[in-house]
Amino acid sequence: MTATGFFDIALMIAFVTLAFGQIMSMLRLLIGPSVGDRILALDTMVINALGLVLVLGVSQGVQVYFEVTLLIAMLGFVSTVALARFILRGDIIE
Repeated sequence: MTATGFFDIALMIAFVTLAFGQIMSMLRLLIGPSVGDRILALDTMVINALGLVLVLGVSQGVQVYFEVTLLIAMLGFVSTVALARFILRGDIIE
């Protein structure tokens, strides 16, 4: 088997495992017993989305996807902090 064959198999395994992680995070979001579990599930979904976009960028060879992942990461971090702060304090901006 050639190196490109192994690379294609590795990309497919990465897609499948990240998609499975995304599905499991969605289930935790839906059935999470507490608000903290739901916030953690949303944060995990952002990380899985980052991984999916990165693997997509590697498989297609397009560099724009890497810049998109940086934007998603920044927005995901800010939204997680804002949501956690809203749950703890009741307001986001003091």
